Formats: sequence, C-alpha cells, structure tokens
Amino acid sequence: MDMKRMSKLAGQFVMVGQLGLSLIMPLLICLFICYLITTRLNVGGWVYIPGFIMGLGSSWMTAYKVYLSVTKREEKNKQRRGKDEVYFNKHI
Repeated sequence: MDMKRMSKLAGQFVMVGQLGLSLIMPLLICLFICYLITTRLNVGGWVYIPGFIMGLGSSWMTAYKVYLSVTKREEKNKQRRGKDEVYFNKHI
C-alpha cells in the first residue's frame, strides 16, 4: 500500500474513534453529574432517569454534528476530484 492510502485509512479509523467517543462521553458525564447530585445532596435515585435521557440526547446531537462535518468534507473532496470519476453505482 502506498502512503496516501494508508493516510486515508488512518483518517477513517480516527473518525470512527471520534464518533464512538462522541456517543459515550456525554452520557457518562451526565451520569457522573447525577451520581454527584445523589451523593452530595441526598436526592433520590430518580435523578438518573432524566440524566440518562439528557445524556442520550446530547450524545446523538454530538454524533449528528460529527456526521454533518464528515459529509461536508466528503462533498468538498468529491467536488475537488471532478465529475469524470466513475463510482460503483454510476456507470455512465
């Protein structure tokens, strides 16, 4: 493999890792805040339910923003490459 393909493959692995972190970290942060609230303020365990829902919402919002940035970058690369390139589903 040449260096250009290796670089592209490494970039794709980095984007998958970033997407994974974007999905899990907001949920973990919200659950940690819920833990702090329940232990320090002696609030019941019901706090975890809205915390979990807010964590999922923020996870999906962050993942959606990562998806938009990746698609925007791919569109820029497609315009830069030209229109005469043949794709799998574009034969003519």
